[in-house]
This record gives sequence, C-alpha cells and structure tokens, in this order.
Amino acid sequence: MGKRTPRSLLSASLGVLLIAAGTVALTTGPAAAATVTVQAESYAAQSGAATEQTADTGGGLNVSYLAAGDWLRYDNVDLGPAGTLTVQARLASATGGNGAVELRTGSPTGPLLATFPVTATGGWQSWVTRTATATTHPTGAQTVFAVLQNPAGGDFVNLNWFTFGDGSAPAGWVTMDQARWNAQLAAFRALPTHPAPADAVRVSEFNAACHYSHSKPDDPIVFPGLPGASHMHSFLGNTSTNANTTTQSLLANAGTSCAPSTDLSAYWIPTLFEHGQAVEPSGVTVYYGSRLADPSATVPFPQGFRMIAGDARSQVPTPRGTVNQFYCAGPGGEIGRSADGNWPVCAPTADLVFQLVFPDCWDGIHLDSPDHKSHVRYIGGATCSGEFPVAIPNISFVIAYRTSGTTAGFELASKMASSMHGDVYLAWDNTALGQRVKDCVVQRAKCNTAGGF
Repeated sequence: MGKRTPRSLLSASLGVLLIAAGTVALTTGPAAAATVTVQAESYAAQSGAATEQTADTGGGLNVSYLAAGDWLRYDNVDLGPAGTLTVQARLASATGGNGAVELRTGSPTGPLLATFPVTATGGWQSWVTRTATATTHPTGAQTVFAVLQNPAGGDFVNLNWFTFGDGSAPAGWVTMDQARWNAQLAAFRALPTHPAPADAVRVSEFNAACHYSHSKPDDPIVFPGLPGASHMHSFLGNTSTNANTTTQSLLANAGTSCAPSTDLSAYWIPTLFEHGQAVEPSGVTVYYGSRLADPSATVPFPQGFRMIAGDARSQVPTPRGTVNQFYCAGPGGEIGRSADGNWPVCAPTADLVFQLVFPDCWDGIHLDSPDHKSHVRYIGGATCSGEFPVAIPNISFVIAYRTSGTTAGFELASKMASSMHGDVYLAWDNTALGQRVKDCVVQRAKCNTAGGF
C-alpha cells in the first residue's frame, strides 16, 4: 500500500520542494501562479492515520488504510487570493464504494472546500489523481482538515498528497479542462457497443489511412507560433497544420489527407531526403490499438492531446538488427546496406518502411508537457498504473516510402536514421473516436479504416 512523495511528475514539472513533516511544499512555476503541495503524511494532528512506503517509482510515504471518521489536520496551508481554487488529491483504493475525502477549513466540521469521491482504483497502490474546483474559499494561510466519510465502514482509501492552486500550469505543461474531459468520458461510456461478428480477428485495432499533405519547417508542438523555426517536416492529416496550429484551428478545418474524415488530427515526421531531394511517404497508416493484457480499461484521447515519439537529437549508428530502424517490406526485402551501414537497400519490388510506436499510458492530467513526453509513458507491464494510470490507445505510425535506396543512403531533415521521430496533435470527432475505442480496442476486435469489422 502506500504513497509516494509528491509524484515524480509533479516533482519534475512543478519544481516541488519537499519540506519536513508538518509543513507544506510551495512551488512557483514559470509564468504561473503558486501551487501548494501538501504531503498527506505531513499532518500536524490526526485521528486513525498510519503511514507506509509507496510501491511506485519515486518512493516516499502515504497515509494508509483510512476509514470513516478518520481525519488529518494540516496547518498554514496557503489557499492564495480570492478566485477559483483548483484542488487535487492523489489517492488509491482497493475497495471503492460510496466513500469520500472531504477537505474542510477551520475544523473537521468547518466549511467544505472540496470533495473527492472514492471509487476502486485497482488496488491500494494503484494511484489516481482526482480534481475538484472551489469557486469561493477562505484566502491566505488556513487550517485544512481531510475528513474521511464512508457509509459502508472499514478501510477504504490511501492518500498520497493534495495540491492547491489556480489551475494554471508552469510553462510547457498544458493542464486539461477536467469538466470537459469528464463530459467526454461520460459520453464515451454511454455509447453502445456494436458486437463484433464471430469471425472477427481478436486484435485491438483501428486505423487512419493517411497520405502526404504538405511540408513546412514548422512544429506547432515544439515551436508553437514560430514559423520556420524547425527542420523540414512532412505533414499528414489536417491540411491546415502550421506553426500556429491549435486544437480550435484543427477542428475548424475540415480538410484532411487521412480517412476517416472525422479524424482532423495533425501528424508529422521529419522529411526524408535521397540525393538531396525530398522523398515523401507513399502512405502512412496510423494504427490505434492496445498492448494491455486487458484492453477494457482503455479510454479515448482527450480533445487536443499531443505527444512525441522518438528523439530528433539522437545521432547514433543504426546497423542491421538495431531496434526501431528503417527496414524493407515487400518481395525481395533488403538486399544490402548503405556505405555507412545505417540504411537498408531494398529490392526494386520492396518499399522502405519505418514503424514508430508512441506511449500508451497517460497521467490523466496534462494534454502536453515541456518535453512532450513527460505526461505519458510506455506501458511497463500488463496495466497502466502509478504516475500514469490512464490507458490510452497505443498509436503507431507505419510509414512507407516508394523507394529502394542505394549505397549512398538517405538523410532525414533531423539528420541520421536514429533521429526518426513523430508528432501527434489529436483532433478527432469525439463520437467517432469513442465508438472506435469501444468497438475495436475495448472489445478486442480488428476494425477497418471506417471503424467497421
């Protein structure tokens, strides 16, 4: 069971400074209001509390096996000035039920600041972050009580930490609108499941079939608002994508080089060059699937989600046999290597291909992060858990180039083959995406581009 010090994500992203027990941690992110993080074990007084070490990455303590009637007191918690206050709690529960964690000011029966319903999270060490909003609240330093309510009785929750702030994120962190996300989730869960036929291939998968749209030295994720700041990229999907792209601009433009037309997302990769001339993809299939042992926990991406796979800065040799390298697909396959050994030479009947796999576990809080990777992780076991408890569809690009290559090899706009990378900026119609996740991924059925079986 247990808890960790503020999750490693918050430590890294918010610059959290851990203080001794009985105090709180104050962090001020660049260009953002202060966020106060209170470790659950830093109480000044308590009733019914015990602490233990957490099992997930980062270590630290949590307050464990709390039951109805237990309470924790935290002194001098700075709730900031008047205005909307965003409050978060990191918790875990193996039992769930109808319990709740109430945060009250002044006393255990004082004014209610926030309530966090407790549902089963998958175990005492399966951590989730819940968010609540207080439109009015006492200002400045306050005494805050965490009061445990559970009509069923018995131990029902572990607590890791609380945060108090105005909801803004430090530079580079894009915090999701929780109300909008909850509405998207509710609509997804209300969708019917279309039963797969008996002869369906039992693989969690649907796809967007894309072709090349346009090229620009832009990157709206890494260099937003800065035209020409990037190396050359080959864009797929939304035909409007440029340095000034936003979620709203993607949804407002119905032009796309992908099918289905309900996918208005932007996808891009560094441009490939052969003998100094651009070689654009002959086709890119964007697969959405699952690598979970049980894909039923998978949910759609929130609108405006973005992430990067690969590393544009990586400049290392990629001889044959290297993981995640270019390869030849089709009759004849690979018939040689470039002079430097980093690129395959394909038979005239084969195509140059690259498969790029994206992370599939999400922190459930951020649409993006400063390095465009820290809000997601690759699944490390059978489930998504710990700091990244939300299972999202596993995206992969299968990129085909109608070229065989020569001993001269190729060059990416980001230079060596090892620098291959890709970006996604998601803007699906919510219903179209949700139905595919439910029918194809959750139900474990291989679907076509149209979302059918």
